[in-house]
Amino acid sequence: MPNPQASHDTAHRLSHIPVSILDLAPITQGSTAADSLRHTLDLARHAEGWGYRRYWLAEHHSMPGIASSATSLVIGHVAGGTKTIRVGSGGIMLPNHSPLVIAEQFGTLESLYPGRIDLGLGRAPGSDPLTSQALRRGPGSDGQDFPERLSELRNYFQPVSGSSMRVRAIPGEDLNIPIWLLGSSGFSAQLSAQLGLPFAFASHFAPDYLLPALDLYRTHFRPSEALAQPYAMIGINVIVADTDAEAQRLSTSAKQQFLNLIRRRTAQLSPPVDHLDWSLQEQALVERQLSYSAIGSPATVQERLEQLLAETEADEIIVAAQVYDHKARLRSYELLAELFGGKR
Repeated sequence: MPNPQASHDTAHRLSHIPVSILDLAPITQGSTAADSLRHTLDLARHAEGWGYRRYWLAEHHSMPGIASSATSLVIGHVAGGTKTIRVGSGGIMLPNHSPLVIAEQFGTLESLYPGRIDLGLGRAPGSDPLTSQALRRGPGSDGQDFPERLSELRNYFQPVSGSSMRVRAIPGEDLNIPIWLLGSSGFSAQLSAQLGLPFAFASHFAPDYLLPALDLYRTHFRPSEALAQPYAMIGINVIVADTDAEAQRLSTSAKQQFLNLIRRRTAQLSPPVDHLDWSLQEQALVERQLSYSAIGSPATVQERLEQLLAETEADEIIVAAQVYDHKARLRSYELLAELFGGKR
């Protein structure tokens, strides 16, 4: 469990801990996917200048408010338009794909942009059951065979010594592409620990199991060639503005998005509102899902982030900001970068 004595050093850590961006490539109300992808590249270029460690994109399907469904293609778009920032998936939902195809796609990305590509993997569908079936052209995998698929994928990158593989990933074979496991429960935490891989927890939308998962990961971690000691990254919703009131208003776009999910609706990212039309039960559900958030002025966000780092002892944070206005979203990430010491 986190060390209570570590909290006194958190403010110092804030200026040294790596901070990264998770981009859902939001399609805002009244805009198009093309607009979203232009904004994604613009944000990535700014993030590179502001000193963010990595820029990840998430796989979601059949959602009118998210433009990153062809995740590998968008990663190539971002990597091709930047120079130094690491670019990757947060994550690729491996049950939706052949491990060979993912090995070839990320082998190609790593060959084009060497030393800059991350492969974050999840076992969730990233979509509804009907869309999952369409992706897999049949019943497909329910995620239970994820360890076997992961083993197959890793073997395409680094074939077992002495094996004579008849199927090979070209490009991909013998490339050192960091693999992360993503999750919101103990399954991926335990598998990450067993394999000695870095672990990223989706606390930005599924906070309930965060602390037990981190404890499970750290307690059972086995060193590997990939990683000598545990490395845990946590997802946090962060929106920074000049005032608390402005940031809270900007956050109503994300809250409307989660409210739509609760109501089983899909929609583009809505503009902020002065009042949310929700029941007390819906409000409680949304606020619970977004409990790992830091929303407010720079001072408010700094205090909240220090609390979260003291609580989790995370090695890195990855930030999601579902902000409707692109300029306000850029400003939020710029103010956040300043809290972490700017370009490093």
